[in-house]
Order: sequence, then C-alpha cells, then structure tokens
Amino acid sequence: MRSSPQALYLLLVADMFRTTISFVPYARPALVQSKKWLAPSLSNGVHRFMSAVDEQTSTDASAGAEAQPGAYPFARVEKKWQSFWEENDTFKTPERSPEKEKKYVLDMFPYPSGAGLHVGHPEGYTASDVMARYWRMKGCDVLHPIGWDSFGLPAEQFAINTGAQPADTTAKNIANFKRQLKMLGFSYDWDREIATTDVEYVKWTQWIFLQLYKTGLAEQSSVSVNWCPALGTVLANEEVINGLSERGDHPVTRLPLRQWVLKITDYADRLEAGLDGLDWPSGTLTSQQQWIGKSEGCNIEFDVDGLDGEKITVFTTRADTLMGVTYVTLAPEHPLVSSVASPEQKDEVDAYVEATSSRSDLDRTAAKEKTGVFTGGYAIHPITGDKVPIWVGDYVLGSYGTGAVMAVPAHDERDFEFAAKYDLDIKWVVKPKKGEASTDEAFTTNGVAVNSGEFDGMTTTTCKKEVTKKLESIEKGGAKITYKLRDWVFSRQRYWGEPIPIYFPVDFPEGVNPEEADPKEDGCEHTIRFDQPIPVDEADLPLKLPEMEDFAPGDDPAGCLARAKDWRYFQKDGKWFARETNTMPQWAGSCWYYFRFLDPKNSEAAFSPKLDEDWMPVDLYVGGSEHAVLHLLYARFWHQVLFDLGYTKHAEPFQKLVHQGMILGSDGEKMSKSRGNVVNPDDIVDKQGADALRLYEMFMGPLEAVKPWQTEQVAGVVRFQNKLYNVVKSASEKGCTEMSEETTKILHKTMKKVTEDIDSMSFNTAISAMMVLTNHLQTLKENVPVEAAEKLALMVSPFAPHLGEECWSILGNEDSLAYHEWIEYDEELCVDNTIKMGVQVNGKVRGEIEIPKDADQDLAMEEAKKQSRVSAQLEGKDIKKIIFVPGRILNIVAK
Repeated sequence: MRSSPQALYLLLVADMFRTTISFVPYARPALVQSKKWLAPSLSNGVHRFMSAVDEQTSTDASAGAEAQPGAYPFARVEKKWQSFWEENDTFKTPERSPEKEKKYVLDMFPYPSGAGLHVGHPEGYTASDVMARYWRMKGCDVLHPIGWDSFGLPAEQFAINTGAQPADTTAKNIANFKRQLKMLGFSYDWDREIATTDVEYVKWTQWIFLQLYKTGLAEQSSVSVNWCPALGTVLANEEVINGLSERGDHPVTRLPLRQWVLKITDYADRLEAGLDGLDWPSGTLTSQQQWIGKSEGCNIEFDVDGLDGEKITVFTTRADTLMGVTYVTLAPEHPLVSSVASPEQKDEVDAYVEATSSRSDLDRTAAKEKTGVFTGGYAIHPITGDKVPIWVGDYVLGSYGTGAVMAVPAHDERDFEFAAKYDLDIKWVVKPKKGEASTDEAFTTNGVAVNSGEFDGMTTTTCKKEVTKKLESIEKGGAKITYKLRDWVFSRQRYWGEPIPIYFPVDFPEGVNPEEADPKEDGCEHTIRFDQPIPVDEADLPLKLPEMEDFAPGDDPAGCLARAKDWRYFQKDGKWFARETNTMPQWAGSCWYYFRFLDPKNSEAAFSPKLDEDWMPVDLYVGGSEHAVLHLLYARFWHQVLFDLGYTKHAEPFQKLVHQGMILGSDGEKMSKSRGNVVNPDDIVDKQGADALRLYEMFMGPLEAVKPWQTEQVAGVVRFQNKLYNVVKSASEKGCTEMSEETTKILHKTMKKVTEDIDSMSFNTAISAMMVLTNHLQTLKENVPVEAAEKLALMVSPFAPHLGEECWSILGNEDSLAYHEWIEYDEELCVDNTIKMGVQVNGKVRGEIEIPKDADQDLAMEEAKKQSRVSAQLEGKDIKKIIFVPGRILNIVAK
C-alpha cells in the first residue's frame, strides 16, 4: 500500500535528521529552514523528530566510512579526477569572451608556514571554490588563482633556529601547502601560481615602490619606534607589553630611527570615500572608517610664555570648549618638552620622559591610570591671554595628532580624571539645555555655552563655528580636518624581505682619494649620505638579496644587511655608493598580488592594461576578518596610486568581500600546537576523503559563523555521500526514465533552493536540501529517475567535485561536468497546489485538512466535516460562527 505524501515526507525528514542533524549545532537551523520549501505539513513533523534524532545519531556517528556497505570509494575516485583535471588543464583560465560575464574569484593567499594547513584553513578556500565551480557552470569566464605570501619574519626566525636558509625552508613549505590544496580538489589555475619571494615578483614589487618614490609618496623620516636590541628589530606597538618584548621579555626602548615611510595619509579622503558602493561586511567597513578616523575640527595655537616664536598647536573637535582650558599637556616625545621645562622642574621632567620612553603607544593608551609631570612652563590662551600650565603626560602620543592637547577637564573624561588626580583647575563652560550638569563627572554632551564671554548662550554647534571664526580672524588657528590614520612605516631591519631599491652616495674625509678608498674594509672612514637617496634604475631591477650565512639580527638598527658589505657597497662611474639595508614589510607583496595573477609571466610589465580591463576588479574576495584593517587598507592605497598613474581603470580592487568564520578546536579554543587541538586535514582526507572534508566544513553552519570542529561528526556527510553515490548507481543500472509528480516537485524545489542558497553563499542550507532529495530518491529503490540523478550530480559537484564528476561519469557522460550548464528549475513546479490547514472547534485544534490553495470557506467546511474528530465535536450542536482565514485557519464556533 502506497504511503500518503505527508507520511512519506515525515519519514524522509526523520531519516535525514538521523543522518545529519546532531553532528553540528548549526544543522538544526539549516534543516528547520529546509522545511519552508517542502510541504507545509512538515512544520510539526520536523520538531517531533528532533528529540529522537539525538539518540540515534550518537550511535551512527561512530561508523567508519569504508566499513559501510556500498561505500563511496573516495580514495580511488579522488585520485582519478585530480589526475584528469591536471592532465586536461580543466581549470585553465579562458581568454575573455565579450559576451560572457566574468568572475574573478580570489582567496587571501596563505603564508606557507612549516606546520602546513590545519582543518580551519580550507574553509574559505572551499567557499570560494564552490562559487568558482558554480559560476563556470553558469557560463561565466572564471579566474580563480592561488599563490603564496612567502616573505616574513616567521620563515626567517625558523631558518635562524634551524641553521637553514629561508629560501630553502620557504620552498619546502610551499611544496607541502600545494600538495594539501591539490588533494582537496580546489579548481585553481595552477599555471598562474606565484610567490611573493619569486625574483620576478620581487622585481615588480620594487617597481611599484619606485613609482611611489617618484610621486613623492615614499620618503625617509626619523620615526620614533620600539627598538629591541636583543631581537635586533623594530617591534609593533602590539608586540610591546610594559616595556618588554612580547616574545622573550627583552627590554624595548623608544628611539628615533631613519625609516622609509609611505604617505598613505595623502589618500585618507580617497580611502574613506572609496568604501561607498563596496559589497563588504558592515563590520569591516566600520573598521576601515575607524582606522582612517576622519575628524572635522579646529587647530588652535598657544604661544609659549618666555619663548618668543614658539607655539604649541593642538587639534580639537570641541572648539566650543576653548574657554574652559585650564592646562595644556605635551607628549613625552614632543620637541618642546625640554625647552618649556623650568630649571626647577627639569630633572623631574627628564626622569619622567626617560621612564616613558620604553613604553609603546598601545601600552600607554591602554593603561587605566594616566600619569604626568608639571613642566614649570606656561602657555598663553589665544583669546583670553591667560597663562595656563604646561604638563607632560603619557596619555598624549607624539605619533598622533600634534602631540599636544588642550585640557578641558569639565568636558572631557580623561582630562577630568587627570585634573582630579593632580588637583588642577576645572572650569565649566557648557551646560545642558535644560537643568544643571553634575560636577562629579565631566559633562561631555552638547549643550549651551556659559562662562565663555562673547560666546555665552550659543549652542554647541554654533559656538564651534564662532570660535573657529574668531581664531582665524586673530590668526591663532582655524578649521582643520585630521585623520587617525598615520603614515605607513615601511622599513624592516630584517633579512627575509624585498630589498628597498634605493642607494646613497658615500663621502670620504677631505684629502681621501675615493678611487683608493674601500668602505667595505674595516676602519675605512666614510659617511653614507642618507639625505641624497637615489632610485635604482628600473632596468636594473630586481635588486636581489645577498646570500648570507649569518642573517640573524644584531644590535645595529641598520639591520643585518649592513653586514653584507660586498653587497651593500658598490662603485659606479668611479664613485662609491651604499645600498639601503632596510627591507620591505610582509605587507608589500600582498598589496598587489591580485594584479600579478592577471599576467604572472609578463616580464615587460607588472600586468597588461588589457587584462586589467578584462578581469578587474575582483568580484569575490574571501579571507579572514583578522585582515580587515591593515591588509585591505594598504592594498587599496597601492591600488589607488596605480589608478592615479593610469595603470588600472578601476578605482577599487575588491568589489565583494566575504569573511569566513574561524573554525575552533574541539575544545572551543583557537587551534594551536600549544593547546594540542590542531587537526590535520591529511588525516581527514586519508580516512574519509577530500569531499567529506569540504562538505562538512560547508555544512557546519553559516559561512561567517565561528564553529567548533568535531572529527567524529564528519561521519554524517560520509553517509550522505554514500547514499548519493548509491542512488546514482541505481539510476544508472536501471535506467528509469519516468518521474512521478511528487518526485518532480521535490526535484525542482531542491534545484531552486540550492541555486538560491549558492547565490547567497548559504552553503549549509543548500547541502541540507540535497540531503532531503537524496533521501527521497533512496526510497524509490529501483525506480530512481536518471534525470533526477543527473540533476543531483550537477548540484553536488561544486561542494563535492570528485563525487559529482564520478556520478556524472557513472550516468554515461563522457565529458567533465565542470563546464556543463547549471540546472534550471520550473518556478511553477516549486509551488504547492494544495495546502494543509488546521481545523479548530471552539478554539481547540480537532483536525487537519488538505485543500486547494484557492479553496473558499464552503469547500473548507465540506472537508472539515469529513474529519471524524471534527464531526464528533459538532454532533448535536448548532454552528454559530465560522472564522475562515484562507491558507491559515478554520475555526468553527458551535453550541
């Protein structure tokens, strides 16, 4: 006897839940969402089965992939299709066809560490690969490349520790990463593989630096940095804690070093404005905006009492509070600190400056308690002419703004705390529009000016404008736009990076013949003229790193390359010159790699204008949110410079950005060797296959969510693979060409669901939809329609490409499905002709009816009366009222 459609649906969902629901927490919402595109009767059935499923799955999950009858032979199949793709250049990037849509799909390329991939890394690569394969099948021209961000401190440090050369260890690491990515079946165009350490790539990175230099965007500057003599390098603020290096607890000191700086601040406005129109996560857009930190305010100049011509310039967004200034604070590194310090205060000021010199900017701003010292000097208020004391304080940073602040403790929380600590004056110059402000804390919101002379009674907005006008009229300041963004310190005192293509003249003492002198020799007195930088001729690029046996950092801030004297010093036209010994940061190579992927073998240019026009901008960029600020900001800066110089026609590089969520260890913590929770993808692929890993990572939950890894739960997708494989084999063997209306509807609903979910990158719900279809086809046993099996093979292929190809081949197709047309669904077949509706009698549910979607009240009542429970409740009663809401409810009031 044939089961009713609703009973069959419930059985299918029950089986699907036993297969999938509990192996990740996100499976529940994914599968519950799936019920929305199935029959309405599933709503109650779905929830009834949830409690029973948990018990069943805990038993099923332990079954091994190969131990199951009819198991999909993943090891043989994956090797077969990976060989096929490589031998046939299946994923070679096509020549652009004007009539086709293009899709440039890019991953944030990996740093090839010695540890290789862990299972968290392939998540983003799998997501981008799903889209690349899907878009090929949709008829798009697809560019999907991969490469290696291979310069950097970790590789150098590993080489130092092991006595190896970083070039050798990097090559070994790249080979391992490449093997792992290939075993996962990613559809990269391997002919376009690049590494930032490749000599040809270095050449064009250096070429871009020269364009920056020629346009005045790269210059030398004396920058106060965190110098660690023990490590022999400059540390980022984040790497210094309480004056010690995060790695090794070595003393760190703040000192000025000659550094190359890129003037990214010249592009601050452009970088902020360019965010409009980008399809990026809102959090990332906000992070970019906050890092740029545009502020509209006012510059104010305070003369220094007793120092003619000296001024302290401050920037404020609250010019309306100028009349409430009771002191001025300088950063310890401000150039006027020593000048304004009185003889009585000099020793105390000098000691304070020395004590704060070892603390990083981050350390100082994060400290809860702000400290300071009175300098003994005074500034002159620009409007009142009053003297206000000058302090030096650690909460003011020389690297931010002007390195000085006007303190208005009544209306700034930080100033209020500082004034309370050191018993400084507090003057209230803004009050609420209604009522009075508390004097126990700073009043920081907008209000009305008081105690402000000619500005009394003005609102905050009006007062800001009027104070600014006043300062402009007396030439003591004026309107100013500033940015939190700082210029990019581009120098590194390490070996494993791109050499900066600059050299300098070498001078010798008067009377020394340059032709007879040799600065490479110890004791040869000479001066390197850093004030006369000379760019390397573009024809002489690349400037290669020298081979060094000892490239460990030393205590010389010039870096280890300063010890490579045969490389550093050279003669040209009878004169001596010295090469720059700083190298570029790791960010440099990742700033423009998306351009090189367009044209990786071009020896005449970084990339051709035609290929830029053909493929840019990147249509989908996938990578971790940890790169949300700096990498994206730096890459956009370089891109906009190249745009201004005419090398690209596109103002922004990345049109759509997606961040995959982090995959945690099974303990819920970030994967790391020290925690012992790292899972190697090699182990998963060996035991359960690459497609199982890909499917599991896409099914774990929403792509952007943070999720814990559970190896034992991979068994759920293994069962799905086995079912799908056997369903397709059955269809191939029996050759069934007939398809019932029920199967046709489920198939078309699934095709619609999967298509829409891939478009929105909702991969977990797309997979759950295919699970439902597979379970339904399994119940048909020997009557699985070939058409349904073919559509299923096509749908699963972006997620499990080896499985998809093998199923396609089993069904008698000789060509690869990689470029086969994507499935098409009939919208009419995705709509149910009938609906399920609950029937209430006097407000209590007594039954359920199935009626046409457009059924009227009379037909609904006719069907309701056929229900035994309903008719029993109506027996002997008069129907007083009928409440009928089409498609939702039928309520009969009877007495």
